[in-house]
This record gives sequence, structure tokens and C-alpha cells, in this order.
Amino acid sequence: MHRRINRRALFAVALAAIGATFSAGIAMAQERLKIGFVYVGPVGDHGWTYQHDIGRQAVERHFGNRVETTFVERVASADAERVIEQLARTGHRLIFTTSFGFMDPTERVARRHPNVRFEHATGFKRAANLATYAGRFYEGRYILGQIAARMSKTGTIGYIGAFPIPEVLSGINSFMLGAQSVRPDMKIRIVWANAWFDPGREADAARALADQGADIIAQHTDSPAAMQIAEQRGIFAFGQNSDMIRFGGKAQLTAIVADWGPYYIQRVQAMLDGRWTSGDVWGGLNTGMVQMAPYTNMPPDVKAMAEATEAAIKAGTLHPFRCPVVRQDGQTVECGGNGVLTDQQILGMNFYIRGIEERVPTGN
Repeated sequence: MHRRINRRALFAVALAAIGATFSAGIAMAQERLKIGFVYVGPVGDHGWTYQHDIGRQAVERHFGNRVETTFVERVASADAERVIEQLARTGHRLIFTTSFGFMDPTERVARRHPNVRFEHATGFKRAANLATYAGRFYEGRYILGQIAARMSKTGTIGYIGAFPIPEVLSGINSFMLGAQSVRPDMKIRIVWANAWFDPGREADAARALADQGADIIAQHTDSPAAMQIAEQRGIFAFGQNSDMIRFGGKAQLTAIVADWGPYYIQRVQAMLDGRWTSGDVWGGLNTGMVQMAPYTNMPPDVKAMAEATEAAIKAGTLHPFRCPVVRQDGQTVECGGNGVLTDQQILGMNFYIRGIEERVPTGN
């Protein structure tokens, strides 16, 4: 079973629970494990939050009456600490927080509740009761770049970014490296939505990019608005986090799909078995945490290229950030030792590669 709780109701419930304490031990067989999920967007965004909630539903189907899940949607970073705190106070012994902006709030609440287990998506701060997990979405973006280079007639790609954080910057860079591997003169225009989920802004960004000559739209935002604009304009686009083909039957070339269900089931099972431990999981195409939607609306040779690249990344014979990687200022990034950038370099990426004429926004 599950409960949808809005923030006001959650706080009211929590006030009645102040002073209660919760055991760190494994629940008795008859007691349901209460699991909380904190979402940055609505469960109907058809993107990031939608896929996390699909994972939550997979947990419910798999474990049945052994678990009870709660989700709180549309949580702003400024509200996250209060939401996470009240989940911890109301008996949730495993809490997943699913946005980069929730990292510091999750860490602070975890310090106050050592007997609760926390998992934060896309972050890097860990503790004995705080684990991290994320997908190597940059792998899929390299494939998108190659497809875009083959499919674009104007040689200009439009890219909608949420915020200029390392995850988004590394995705843009990987996309361009993929494009440059096929067509070195590719151009990219970037518009920042300054939001993870804002269909209006995302649609406006897609229109602006199309007006500037972009005939393919990529995105690192959560709604299908850009896909819908691409469909209307008769240009191509890539889905984000979920398969968005229903919003752009003629526009979508493929999509990067996040599959969280197996990970959530594994971590819940660990809690039920009393063997949960902190750690860091960064799953890629070879783990299934990152998947590619069917390759559509493209010639057979482009599809074959994409499939070959996907297979090479899965096999470990191709890495999007193989050295040398050159910044847009001409400086070569120090190589990690195995001929590719290290995970730490990718996770901390704060620059654009050579060939991107935009500038990384500052002051965000």
C-alpha cells in the first residue's frame, strides 16, 4: 500500500509524533517497513519524477503488504529539510530523496536520525546511514550526440538545460563529444530553464532554439513540452528520463530512460534482511539503470551506428570521456590514468569542451 501526502498534512501528522522514538532494528514480520520518497516534481511529469515513482510502484508490487510507501511530490530545495525530517519522525525507516538539491538537507536530517536509513540520488555526500545512487546518463548522451550529427540538416542542435551543475554540464559535453566524433563542425545552442520541471519555460526554450535554426532538440529537463514543440515544428527531439514517444510520434529519435525499480527493490530487500549498508552506486548502460528507448524515425544505417555505440559502451570498449579531453579555452584536461577521465572528474565537471561556443553560467 502507499500514501500520497502533501506537505501541510505531513507536518500536521509529524507534530503529533514529536517525542516518539523508532527502533534501529529490523521490524517484526507483521510490521510493514515504512519507506518515504521525496520528489522534486509531480509524479505526472513524464520524466524524472515519473520514473522514480514507477520504481516506487515496483517496490509495492514486489513486496506487497511487507512495505508501506509514502511519497511527497513538488518539494522545493528550500522545503526539503522539513519534509525529510517529518518523514523520519513519522516512522519511515528508509527514505529516498531524489534530487541534487536535496543533498545537504538529507545529510543534515541523517545526522539527527542515525537509526533511519537515507538514500540520495545524484549526490556525493555519504555517512553510515546515508547512501548515494545515480545513473551514468552521460553514456546515453554520447549516443544522442552521434545520432544528432547524422540526422541534423542545419548542423545546429538545441539543448535545454535545467541548472549548470556538473551532471548537466557533463551531459552536454558528452553529447557534443558524440556529435563531434561523427561531424566535427557541429554547433550547439543552449538555453537554461533554471528549473527541473516547468513546461512553459521548456516549451518557450524549444521554440526559441527552433527559431535559431536548431532542427534537433535535446533536453536535461523533466517534462515532454520540448518534445511536443518539436512535433509541432516538424523537427526531431530526444526524450528525457522516460520514453516520450507518445508526445512526439514523428519527432522522437530515442530517449534516455532511467529504470530505478531494480535498485529500489534491492535496497528495500537489504533493509528487510537487516543487511543495509551505506555506499555509492553509479549505474550505466551495462547495469540497466540507464537504458535507451527504441531508435525510431531514422534510417537503418543511423540506427545501426547507435546500436553499435551502445554495445561498445556496455562492453567497456568505448568511453565518452576518453582522453584527450580539451576544454573550450584550449587547455587539455589531465587524463585519469586509464586513458579516460576519472569518475571524480566527471562528477565535478564545471567547464565546456572545445567546440561549444556558449559560456557556462555563473552565479547560479
